[in-house]
Amino acid sequence: MSEFSVAAFYKFVKLEDYSALRQPIEECCIKHGVKGIILLAEEGINSTIAGTYNGVNEVLNFLQADSRFSDLTWKKSDSEKQPFRKLRVRLKKEIVTMGVPGIDPACLVGTYVKPKQWNELISDPNVIVIDTRNDYEVEIGTFKDAINPDIASFGDLPDWIDENIDLANEPRVAMFCTGGIRCEKSTALLKGIGITEVYHLEGGILKYLEEIPEDQSLWNGQCFVFDERVSVGHGLEVGEYELCRACRFPINNLDKLSPNFKVGVSCERCYDQTTDEQKTRFAERQKQIELSNQDGKSHLGR
Repeated sequence: MSEFSVAAFYKFVKLEDYSALRQPIEECCIKHGVKGIILLAEEGINSTIAGTYNGVNEVLNFLQADSRFSDLTWKKSDSEKQPFRKLRVRLKKEIVTMGVPGIDPACLVGTYVKPKQWNELISDPNVIVIDTRNDYEVEIGTFKDAINPDIASFGDLPDWIDENIDLANEPRVAMFCTGGIRCEKSTALLKGIGITEVYHLEGGILKYLEEIPEDQSLWNGQCFVFDERVSVGHGLEVGEYELCRACRFPINNLDKLSPNFKVGVSCERCYDQTTDEQKTRFAERQKQIELSNQDGKSHLGR
């Protein structure tokens, strides 16, 4: 059994007192040694946390004691090491930022499709399959024949939809993302503008990779995750990627062969995007990290 348990969860639910929830949730996590990120907004909660099996369960039980979270569900996976360096409980305008007012997935959302039925749906040539994630996530893995909107952030997706989805054709649209939360909003947006047949992968890519054997899978590559594991594959096994510490984009061993790659300083993607002054600062930070590692300490600037 792995030393650490990772739980990812979200729920769209009206939280008029969301700011008051911050301190008790933070105190519960600290008490049980749980780290990660928890976003709270009036529209709900979005989180990935990690700690010991018992610690994570204590936090989940604490949340479910609130009647608004009583039916909270989560996706669990294992990690050999703590994938988060600290705990962050943040108050936000949206738990996933789309920037379109009036979108309420608690009232209107697409049709959920379980992983076992997903292959059949996206193999239908009359279904438009859209990856709603950011460009750097799509780059390391996606579903066979899925459309890549090539967006830098989720907030760019509404404009892409407006420019590329023709309502007159009455399209059938299937959408997917890492854990499902972005599709809650994107499918709600499509339903709101009048598209009737809108589907999304229940539990997201992570649930698909957990349940569907690799020899039956239509997934190609790795799935980016927003913690120190960086990527996972089938069976949620930790993948081959790590983060460039300068730009926070995923890189693999092939990327490290680039002459523009330097540990903690730059990679091929960001080399031309930073100044010499920034590179000098990143190099000094990397030096401090290496010195801290030699002393067996954790460097908070990582």
